[in-house]
Amino acid sequence: MTARKTLLGQKIRRLRQDRGLTQQQMAGEFGISASYLNLIEHDERPVTVSLLLKLGEKFGVDLNALTDDAERQLAAALSEVFADAGLREGGVDSDEIARLVAAAPRAARAIADLYRALRAARDDAQALNIDLSGGRTRRVVLPTEEARDFFEARRNYFPALETTAETLHPAAGTDLGRALSERLARQHGVTVEIATVDTMAGALRRFELRNRRLNLSEALPIASRNFHLAYQIGLLEARDAIGEAIRTAKLSAPESEMLCRIGLANYFAGAVLMPYTVFLEAAQAERYDIERLMNRFGVSFEQAAHRLSTLNRPGAAGIPFFFARADIAGNISKRFSAAGFHFSRYGGACPRFVVHEAFATPGLIRRQIARLPDGATFFCVARTVEKPGGGFHAPSGHMAVVLGCDLARAAEIVYADGLDLGRAEPATEIGVGCRLCERADCRQRAFPPLQHRLVVDEAVKGPSAYAFRPQR
Repeated sequence: MTARKTLLGQKIRRLRQDRGLTQQQMAGEFGISASYLNLIEHDERPVTVSLLLKLGEKFGVDLNALTDDAERQLAAALSEVFADAGLREGGVDSDEIARLVAAAPRAARAIADLYRALRAARDDAQALNIDLSGGRTRRVVLPTEEARDFFEARRNYFPALETTAETLHPAAGTDLGRALSERLARQHGVTVEIATVDTMAGALRRFELRNRRLNLSEALPIASRNFHLAYQIGLLEARDAIGEAIRTAKLSAPESEMLCRIGLANYFAGAVLMPYTVFLEAAQAERYDIERLMNRFGVSFEQAAHRLSTLNRPGAAGIPFFFARADIAGNISKRFSAAGFHFSRYGGACPRFVVHEAFATPGLIRRQIARLPDGATFFCVARTVEKPGGGFHAPSGHMAVVLGCDLARAAEIVYADGLDLGRAEPATEIGVGCRLCERADCRQRAFPPLQHRLVVDEAVKGPSAYAFRPQR
């Protein structure tokens, strides 16, 4: 008997290479021949159920990450492709997309990549500026998606940064901020000064290379000051590891490289403040109670929640979480999906998603069992967080963060206590976004779906402002 025909060769090859194993060595672990493993890695043989189980037992691999989640993410990406105005007349529906992903995942991925290149070309064409005096052209590139894909492709886990960061966390009871400041001074000749809001002119952190001085705004709370100290140490001490990660990614634009460099330094800072092994043990002992973790490690709610989404060490992983941050208008400024939850690449989040509800009860945890149209069901928690302000004329900003996992893991989380996780009724039916959602009865639909024909009838008022019928 074989598992559903998902081609996993590249993932298994990457898993083997990450562990420094030859095909002969890994094949010995599985009890198969090296030639058969070679066929699997080249997607010429399917992966059996027994082999999947051995992957989980011997290498601590999350099987959902290898199978259903990957297919679900790819199917959702293709749904966006075929909803495009230039393609939706073809009438490719969700069933056909699912069959394509299952039967020919490499072809499906190529279609998604081709569409992404088309979108990039459109953006480039619209942003093309011509210097008439010199006859030169300048392309304006938007690198945010490339940077997000960089972290997604690596499941937001960077072992080299974890190893370096874990050695820097001071002993228990030590003043963390003082210890980090002293390290900057001792190892790098960098002095740290807390400056007034006016002196910082709107900035929260500014490093003066010439003076070897790190200025931090007095508006920053202690947890944020410590984070920025660790961030600066990361730029100085993890430079090689960060540079190597960026070089191997072969990013297309300098702006993409800079965004990834900043993201990796932030990752390093989180790893310094919340060392992997200690933080994972605490998270499991506290059943992922974010408030207890933030108090124990002296970090903010957002920092602790985001760190939970990075606990993806092979053989010692936490629950696979997705993480996102949004403003009150629904704009998602940060996102990572280790749990297989799909965020729309080209539109906003579903208005029924719990991240929006958090603004109704500032500072309180909101929870939701959310079901996507393909049946994938997630347990989510959301809460508002406050961003530093600068006084009466520059008040604090408010954002909301959401953390979620597959419903099958919800019982391990303290926030699920008191819920009947076995019942289907509590689930909130959500979508990827209004433009791609096929739920005809949604009362909160903000836009008609791209992939269906709009029906306008002055004599009938339904639950949604936009009635539609499927394309034929």
